[in-house]
Amino acid sequence: MPSILSLSIYPIKSCAGIALNAATLNETGLSFEGIHDREWMLVNPQGQFLTQREFPRMALILPEIRSDGLYIHAPGMPVLSLDPQEDTCIASVTIWEENFAALDCGQAMADWFSKTLDTPCRLVRSTPQTQRYASQKWTGEKLVATRFSDGFPILLTASASLDDLNQRLGKQGRSALPMNRFRPNIVLDGIEAFEEDYAGNFEVGSLIQLRPVKPCPRCPMPSIDQEAGEFGPDPMDILQTYRANPLVDGGITFGMNIIVEQGIGQLLRVGDSINMNIAF
Repeated sequence: MPSILSLSIYPIKSCAGIALNAATLNETGLSFEGIHDREWMLVNPQGQFLTQREFPRMALILPEIRSDGLYIHAPGMPVLSLDPQEDTCIASVTIWEENFAALDCGQAMADWFSKTLDTPCRLVRSTPQTQRYASQKWTGEKLVATRFSDGFPILLTASASLDDLNQRLGKQGRSALPMNRFRPNIVLDGIEAFEEDYAGNFEVGSLIQLRPVKPCPRCPMPSIDQEAGEFGPDPMDILQTYRANPLVDGGITFGMNIIVEQGIGQLLRVGDSINMNIAF
């Protein structure tokens, strides 16, 4: 039977993730100990979001959840403690073409991240007052709130899908890639390669129901080595030979964007059995 192989959250958009044994389901994605997925984000002086696409060293910024909050590590830098109580100033920020309000985390945070990435930037935090929603083109009548994700609350992939890609890479004499290149929140075991593309919903027990809404088009980020913080072998040339998806105008897809239909406040655990219903 399909099961959850791994769970991850990425507290700071485009920085390193945290592997979890369990996570709480929220409308806006997964959380742990009050720390939410993509709760924080780095922006340039104009408020535009930063990602590994331009700054691959963001992969080396490592969050750590402790009992008293979130701590941040980076090579050659002192450990940084994020104190949400310091978030007082409202800032205007932009993800793609979407503008909205966020909380500026202050000058000390800005200085730390600017020095780490060697570029002027500021750390901002999502606020409950921010009105940001997933595209209803894909969610239908359901209004789904998001934080700083690219567009949807949860990204789900399957281990067999990566195995399939790695087999194709191996036939070309290329090294296998780890799943962290694709930065999923949930990885499933026990389903066929890319079978997640055809799911109508995923049920965990009787209380949790997750619905796939959009195949995830991939940007250049899978080409970034998450351990080295630099561009490494790029799998996109292989993926484009068999993963172009007409549902997203021919974009190369890997994984499914997910929304929570039922189960907000419930726990997901590594090892949980999943009932996958195929869409007809």
